[in-house]
Amino acid sequence: MLKQTRGKRWAKNVFSYLLAAAVIVALWQLASLAVHNAMLPPPLSAWKTTIRLLHDPLGMHLWISTRRVLGSLLISLLIGVPLGMVMGFERPVDRVLAPLVYLTYPIPKIVFLPLILLFFGLGEGSKVFLISLIATYQILVTTRDAVRKVTPEAIHSLRSLGASHTQIYRYLLFPSCLPDVLTALRLSLGTAIAVLFFAESFATTRGLGYFIMDSWSRAAADRMFAGIIMMGLLGVVLFWAVDVLELLFARWRRQG
Repeated sequence: MLKQTRGKRWAKNVFSYLLAAAVIVALWQLASLAVHNAMLPPPLSAWKTTIRLLHDPLGMHLWISTRRVLGSLLISLLIGVPLGMVMGFERPVDRVLAPLVYLTYPIPKIVFLPLILLFFGLGEGSKVFLISLIATYQILVTTRDAVRKVTPEAIHSLRSLGASHTQIYRYLLFPSCLPDVLTALRLSLGTAIAVLFFAESFATTRGLGYFIMDSWSRAAADRMFAGIIMMGLLGVVLFWAVDVLELLFARWRRQG
């Protein structure tokens, strides 16, 4: 019975995604017919170009962009989650770091790009650092606020059972804030890919951002939309990957 219920739910989800994709393609087709401009090709033409270029050179640019996004998000998680947990649980640490975080968080990190380029150069380091910097703030603040929501009673109960400081972090704080961390990761994905496009659109010859802008400068609309499609698919696949992580490590949230 449970398997049948899950099967029906999975089928409904697949149908919903297919329906949403069909609506997007239909609107794209209508816009192409209405505008009737070579820079807005119909979906079929763009998809044919995407498939034709997927092996080379589009596949290479996709791999480089994927590597940059995943590396940046991994760095953001490794920094933002532990630091956010410590700030949320250790009040003396929070009193020192919270003013620094909240004064710098609203500043658009993109304005530091000239300095980032100065210190990290035009290569991979500057792009990964810029994306990591932006995503780390989102994950850190979300994690800190999630830990703050853990009730003192839960902490005292675990301490009464003889739990050490480390065990409180491992068995209470981390599981409690994990769903919020995954939500922050979803939000960071959209930001990371947007920043990725910006970072790859100058001073580089690799990545989907470069491929899109280079195709635009050549008025190669089919190639440009092939790059846009792949960047969109990159975001969708990574978003689904976070859903899988939530299903594996925070299943109670889905069940609720």
